[in-house]
Amino acid sequence: MRRPRFLAACWLVLSATFVNGAEPNADSEAAKAAADALRKLGGNVIAVAQNDPRLDVTLNLAGDAVTDEALTHVAQLPSVIWLNLAGTKITDAGLAKIAGMKSLEKLHLEKTLIGDEGLAHLAGLENLTYLNIYSTQVTDAGLKHLHGLKKLKNLYIWQSKVTEQGAAELKKVLPELQIVGEVKLAAVEEEKKPEEKKPEEK
Repeated sequence: MRRPRFLAACWLVLSATFVNGAEPNADSEAAKAAADALRKLGGNVIAVAQNDPRLDVTLNLAGDAVTDEALTHVAQLPSVIWLNLAGTKITDAGLAKIAGMKSLEKLHLEKTLIGDEGLAHLAGLENLTYLNIYSTQVTDAGLKHLHGLKKLKNLYIWQSKVTEQGAAELKKVLPELQIVGEVKLAAVEEEKKPEEKKPEEK
């Protein structure tokens, strides 16, 4: 069974015991309490792989139960690289609590209440490679806060307030960035058949 091993890896990160078997320090106790609090909300905190104790935190299934207060607990966890907040009740102010989480690589914010002010708190997440702001209030002004994220490779903006011009400007700054927006289908004109010539009357 893989899951017990994942949980064991998680415990290694959160317990932070000494080699000699000493009691966990205050920071590790706080991290364990934070993980327990997130699980009570309906979230999950697991290691990303059997041999990789960094953390994957998913709160999207908890939905309305997750507010800005939950991000206080998230910020107490060590080495979080994936964070899913899709469909939760977090706001711009709440994102300030994770502004110092430099380890973050993947962040889901789709279908949340965030806007341009919230993205300002992400400007220091230097290891971020994936960001989803689908169906949010983010505009072109908010994208300017992402200009310094040199590792950002994937950005989802469908049904946000971002325009084609704003996306193009960000693309100039981060040329390797893949921006996924709304698919626009162009009308296909039917090919006109050449008119048949009528036979000449004799």
